[in-house]
Amino acid sequence: MSAGFRILERTRKVNEQDVKNFAAIPVANISDSMARMSAAGARLRPLHRGGKLAGPALTVKSRPGDNLMVHKALDLAEPGDLSNAIIGELMVAHAIQRGLGGIVIHGAVRDVDAIQSGSFPVFAAGVTHRGPYKDGPGEINVAIAIDGMVIAPGDLVVGDSDGLLCVAYEDVAAVYAAAKAKNDAEAAQMAAIRAGSTDRGWIDAALLRLGCEGGDQARVHHG
Repeated sequence: MSAGFRILERTRKVNEQDVKNFAAIPVANISDSMARMSAAGARLRPLHRGGKLAGPALTVKSRPGDNLMVHKALDLAEPGDLSNAIIGELMVAHAIQRGLGGIVIHGAVRDVDAIQSGSFPVFAAGVTHRGPYKDGPGEINVAIAIDGMVIAPGDLVVGDSDGLLCVAYEDVAAVYAAAKAKNDAEAAQMAAIRAGSTDRGWIDAALLRLGCEGGDQARVHHG
């Protein structure tokens, strides 16, 4: 085995139903249900026109400025997969043709006008006109990290306008149950706000509990 320059097989991945379930929940609610401990950093932003990213990870680790292994990963990817990559317009077109679910780059992309005009999910940390090399080395289907967030092959990656996060393969069921409960509770809260029936008394209660000076002046439940 040649560590640093190798292609491994992905032995597991989240299923299509899990992907559909998480795609229906905002990333913020998923994050809240994971103790807000999973995040890919504030620099990683969506560059496409709009739309949710969700799918199993096909991971690529490459040296800075080289995308040889990314090209190979695109050929290995299955419909719905998400790839970590260094890309431009042509590679996005190939990813679309292959039926991928999106691309996440812990680095820069180019041809950003074309990416921004389309709906294919692309998350990246920046933009540059400087093109990549194709010399290697690199690794496919190994664990990677983006600003401390570890992604293993087959984990669930979810992203929207608020950012990107990873749900570990073994945690998918538990996180979905918690995230759905959180989402349902927020939907009920929004309905109460629109109906003018929400109880805001928790604010004064919190101020009193925390010892805020003047917190006992208004114990009013606002309608």
